[in-house]
Amino acid sequence: MFFILSKILLFIINPLVWILTLLVWGILAKKPLRKKRLLWITVVVFYFFSNPFIVDEFVRLYEERNQTYSELTNSYDVAIVLGGFSSYDTQQEMVSFHTATDRLMAGIKLYKIGKAKKIMIVSGSGSILKPDEKEALFIEKYLLEIGIPSEDLIIESESKNTRENAINTTEILNESHPKGKFLLVTSATHMPRAKRCYQKAGLTVTPFSVDQQSGPRKYDPEHLFVPNVESFKSWNHLIKEWTGFITYKLLGYI
Repeated sequence: MFFILSKILLFIINPLVWILTLLVWGILAKKPLRKKRLLWITVVVFYFFSNPFIVDEFVRLYEERNQTYSELTNSYDVAIVLGGFSSYDTQQEMVSFHTATDRLMAGIKLYKIGKAKKIMIVSGSGSILKPDEKEALFIEKYLLEIGIPSEDLIIESESKNTRENAINTTEILNESHPKGKFLLVTSATHMPRAKRCYQKAGLTVTPFSVDQQSGPRKYDPEHLFVPNVESFKSWNHLIKEWTGFITYKLLGYI
């Protein structure tokens, strides 16, 4: 039930849904003054959420930055890579990589440069319509095909959200590596919630944030003033993380 409700909530919190609602409300309003006000509010809200400089500033305030590769002085038993960065194209029979693929790339690099002895992929199905399309399983196949030995892979493919990621991972690693050292690899905006979920589950992890979205602060006119459709995606992702953090806090998951 929580999984289904979370998907409904993701639709409700989408800024484009808010803008569309305001626009329809304004068009249907019968009183001229109310119509005018609602349409102006729609324009202002649209510009706010489409402005790349504004969303970058909000993302910069929230995302978590940790150590760089060169600053990692220890060797870790496992790099825990959280999923949510890919899907499987059955017609092409290949993995389709999306945003946040930095998570996987970082996990592979940490393994290749000797900072992590094993890679753990943590992700079940995030789809209501495709419950059997478990990300960790097709990513496991991908990693085997590019030469990662099976003995250096740990797979958790049953979790559907961040809380289940943490609980299931903790159970597996407490059994296989009871005194191990672990890196938690996920996106910088996801790290505040993910890290606390693992702490709540009782697993000590060292956070390693990737996929930073804000980047260096830019003051060129295009970035400051010109609307950009990518800003909506950034806002949607950020609001999702804010909502997830608050919800998890209220439910006692973090």
